[in-house]
Amino acid sequence: MTPGHPGTARIGLNRVEGAIVRLSIRALLTTVLAVVAGVAVVPGAIAAPAADCFDASAPRTVEELRLDRPVPQQILAMTGFDKFGTAFNAALCATRDRHLADALVSAQGRILWSAAVDRAQGRLPAIGLDRTDDRPLYWARLTLTKALRQWTPSFTLSPADRDSLVAALERSSRGQDSVNFPAGKGIHRILMSGFDPFILDVDIRRSNPSGATALALDGTVIKTASGPARIETTMFPVNWDPFATGIVERTFLPSLLPSRRKVDMFTTVSQGRPERFDIERFNGRWRGGFPDNLNLSRTGTIPIPAGVPTVTPAPEFVPTTLPFATIVAATTGRFPVFDNTVVTEIPAGQTTPVNQPNGPTPGSVARAGGGGNYLSNEIAYRTTLLRDAVHANVPGGHVHTPVLNFAANNTTEITDPTFIQNRTDIINQVRAIVTVAAGTLG
Repeated sequence: MTPGHPGTARIGLNRVEGAIVRLSIRALLTTVLAVVAGVAVVPGAIAAPAADCFDASAPRTVEELRLDRPVPQQILAMTGFDKFGTAFNAALCATRDRHLADALVSAQGRILWSAAVDRAQGRLPAIGLDRTDDRPLYWARLTLTKALRQWTPSFTLSPADRDSLVAALERSSRGQDSVNFPAGKGIHRILMSGFDPFILDVDIRRSNPSGATALALDGTVIKTASGPARIETTMFPVNWDPFATGIVERTFLPSLLPSRRKVDMFTTVSQGRPERFDIERFNGRWRGGFPDNLNLSRTGTIPIPAGVPTVTPAPEFVPTTLPFATIVAATTGRFPVFDNTVVTEIPAGQTTPVNQPNGPTPGSVARAGGGGNYLSNEIAYRTTLLRDAVHANVPGGHVHTPVLNFAANNTTEITDPTFIQNRTDIINQVRAIVTVAAGTLG
């Protein structure tokens, strides 16, 4: 059974359902969704965590430490997404073996992702903040990973086993293991990705419009000039090291290999420059070292892990195959859209990086793609390289959205009408760009 196949998720959920009597997981998770939706819950439905179930002194990541600040707590409380942590803590304290822990973690992650998607698409009432807001998912996920790191189970859990549980939660709560395309002909299949909020030590209120777009479009069907198209989305962390282990390739590969569910197009999406969209023409093989959400820096050529299909020798630049000219020529929304051909390279025989406005020159070494040399460029490089390695022969590339801004006079509040309108306009324009691009499919 292939990763991401609906049967895979069903097996994981069946394992949880088989343990319901002992763990009351269903009651806990149903309670979470009811509270998030604003439905009354019977008092006492969520049991208090056992006193000895968590070690508050256990180390947390830099991202998890930010949870203690007022803004994350306000976002979680306003939206009801704080209840995911409450229910998960109680479920963990009732878990008595590793097998059940695996099932619980995977189920909880999928339910968190589904709840965030349902909230964004209006199937779950959005309380406290606009339904386009991606931040409740981000901060709720960190609440759950923090709980896993501080959990003191009644059975032996090795550091490697704990890391495995955290990784499973990360995958399932980002939609990485629930990509579910219809098979066969009659509908196009489009895979998209977004990112978490980032640069949070500068402004912890930040939202990422690419992540918001992923939530808004996951599982939707759009009408294009070449017929209907189903969009499936996933999300990625703004952290260097998980990329080096192959999380991007593991997520995209099943949809690029020959099958009745192979994608007809893919696009990675991230936040780019103010007041403009960019279709990035060239993706570069270089990490520039800007700190990630863990405040870690990584500089050097993009590492491709063993076992991942690749191209040898690795190209310094990989081009987009998205129909950039058609996209740029279309009217897709409020913001201008550019075909961005600028790269930074070290020309052949030289040692100093220079900007090239019209793409790389023969024999040069990459120092930045059109999308820079951060993780947005890296996900574009990895996915387009993977496309070429498996000879997928489908349109694929990267779209950079405008920067999502608050109102000019808002320096403290977590939302405002300008902020909401900007995010809504960006989401709608990404949908329009994808619709135009999919209209060129045969």
